[in-house]
Amino acid sequence: MKNFQEFEKVIGIEFANPEVLKQAFVHRSYLNEHPDFPLAHNERLEFLGDAVLELVVTEYLYTTFPNPEGELTNWRASLVNAKTLSEIAAGLDMSDYLYLSRGESRDPKSKARQIILANAIEAVVGAIYLDQGYKAAEKFVSDHVLTRLKYIMDNDLARDAKSRFQESAQEKLGVTPTYKVMSQTGPDHNKKFVVAVYIGEDKIAEGDGTSKQEAQMAAAAAGLQKKSWF
Repeated sequence: MKNFQEFEKVIGIEFANPEVLKQAFVHRSYLNEHPDFPLAHNERLEFLGDAVLELVVTEYLYTTFPNPEGELTNWRASLVNAKTLSEIAAGLDMSDYLYLSRGESRDPKSKARQIILANAIEAVVGAIYLDQGYKAAEKFVSDHVLTRLKYIMDNDLARDAKSRFQESAQEKLGVTPTYKVMSQTGPDHNKKFVVAVYIGEDKIAEGDGTSKQEAQMAAAAAGLQKKSWF
């Protein structure tokens, strides 16, 4: 039995409608095995939470830093990407509250679980917004997401892997890398792309993701490691 009151204590919010918080943790796969479950999956809450999250982060960056738009965009992307959000969700022990199918439950360290956790934290933001309003959602994002910004800045993580790989390839080899989609699988709501990064005719590394852009980033990150370009 999942005790969502414990999660409310962790995030410091008592929901007027606890069911909306519970729904934020319901993955589509769970409903395939439990069609009589009384709540819908969390994708609509995720849609709402994604917009609220991006607005809070964008407003904070715009009002706090005089930097040009490109830098603000990179910082925002580093704060709201799946890797960062899944790490935040893991720190809040959100895996303990997820409603998943037996198949999805098997591998808690998989890339798929990272995506599920990232989506769930967006859904939680959406749930907070619906139940408590914008200010409460803003505080949650400030407490748990914006606090990561210093780490991102201190470790130069805002410059994405694709940009770093391209700069290194051009500087060291005088070549601009290219990317090729190797495969594309899964239904529309859960696509998986595998992309390879090439330097000339040489395939350097592959990466996967739920979008072509995410797969390209993963391939570039693998390429940086393969080439030891840090």
